Amino acid sequence: MTDDRKGGIALITGMAGTIITMALHPTGQDLASGHAASMMQLNVAVHTLALVCVPILFLGALGLTQRLASPNRLALSGLVLFGFAEVAVMIAAAASGLITPGLFHHMSEAGPTAPDAWRAAMTLTGHLNQAFALIFTVASSVAIVLWSAAILKSSAFARALGVYGCILGPLTILSVLSGHIRLNVHGFGLVVLGQAIWFVTAGVLLCRQSLGEPG
Repeated sequence: MTDDRKGGIALITGMAGTIITMALHPTGQDLASGHAASMMQLNVAVHTLALVCVPILFLGALGLTQRLASPNRLALSGLVLFGFAEVAVMIAAAASGLITPGLFHHMSEAGPTAPDAWRAAMTLTGHLNQAFALIFTVASSVAIVLWSAAILKSSAFARALGVYGCILGPLTILSVLSGHIRLNVHGFGLVVLGQAIWFVTAGVLLCRQSLGEPG
């Protein structure tokens, strides 16, 4: 199996797992429902899947960068920013999927008399999740723009992918920073969906490269 094919499979697999994570991700209403305990278990499971996808996606990004490598270092710069983004989303997933359930368990044991400190800690965890989700969104969007610019300069893949990435990245950043897209479950899911189209397409094209087909 060639490096291109390995990288393509990693991108497709990592994004498939990320899409499953967002599709099954409980909302705040789910966690506040009468099935809060089971929803919290689901919350742990989907965030664990998200954490597993982080290194897989980075391996795929590395394969993509190797294919787009050139003296202008656009692809390499994209990889560096994507690595930064992946660290941010790892922290966001850990805060929401590993720290929050622990706090929820302690609050459930304490019942209505739970100290305000626990509630404050839950609020802080939520803010941490949002902050690192924002860092991921901006950094990964810039990475996609850099990779897309490398595609347009090298013609390694179909130009349509490069054009899509150059539009998607700035549009995502502007939509989030302007408040048109909030990084709740649904808003972040929309961001992931837009990026998934780009990454899965890049993964498919990498696999086609390994078969000697034109990108």
